[in-house]
Amino acid sequence: MVDNPGDFGLDPIRVTARKAGVSTYTLVRMAQYLGFEGFEDLRAPFRTALVSRSETTDNLEWLEAVAQYPGTGKAQVDATRNSLAITQRSLHQLSPDKLQRVVDLMFGARNVYLTGVRASYGLAYYFHYVGRMALPTLQLIPRHMNSSIDELNYANEEDILIVITVTPYSKETIHACQFAKSRGIKLIMISDSEVIASELKPEEVLVVSTITTHFFACYSGAMAVIENILALLVKRGGKEAEKRIESYEDLRSDVDAYWSK
Repeated sequence: MVDNPGDFGLDPIRVTARKAGVSTYTLVRMAQYLGFEGFEDLRAPFRTALVSRSETTDNLEWLEAVAQYPGTGKAQVDATRNSLAITQRSLHQLSPDKLQRVVDLMFGARNVYLTGVRASYGLAYYFHYVGRMALPTLQLIPRHMNSSIDELNYANEEDILIVITVTPYSKETIHACQFAKSRGIKLIMISDSEVIASELKPEEVLVVSTITTHFFACYSGAMAVIENILALLVKRGGKEAEKRIESYEDLRSDVDAYWSK
């Protein structure tokens, strides 16, 4: 812990135990012996220190060196500045009230359906992969090459559809939104515009900036907004969410899912 404070702040307990050559139970007992309630309480100050030492986006002198790199330096700097700018803009537009309403809707729903196609699918997949651990009702659609509408056939006003879509908007996604509204399903959109189709009246729209230096939308801002949602889901999920996350980690450990040196 003393020699490797950065690793200790970042690594899961099993990784720390493996590196130290002890059991996870030993680490838990050590934390309790030192007066902490559990291992996470012992690790918390190390994680806080990592964040406080992180470089802020106000200190960008290092970009000057990147810009001097022959051939690609200027393009890399332009893309970097763009990603930082749209991330900041997207988060600046994310009001706490709106984010709280979104999380409340998600926890109050019978089922939370999540969809995104083409480039947006990667965001939707990650959102689901992490979010389902905190909120088991979160479902990624379509599944097994069905259409999103097929998956919504039995949904009703007790359910929510979360849609990730940016210009140019996928016709399949818009059709899913229209179908959802016709069934009384609550609609939450993560998009680059408040107004996509005049007939759509979402409960909430989380507007993200997707300005880019190339031909395709830049998703840095959208990912940052999704990370905020995930953080609140885990926080709201409390001890039950922590238990589910731990169960997934146990499962992956049991099947030797992760590479180790």
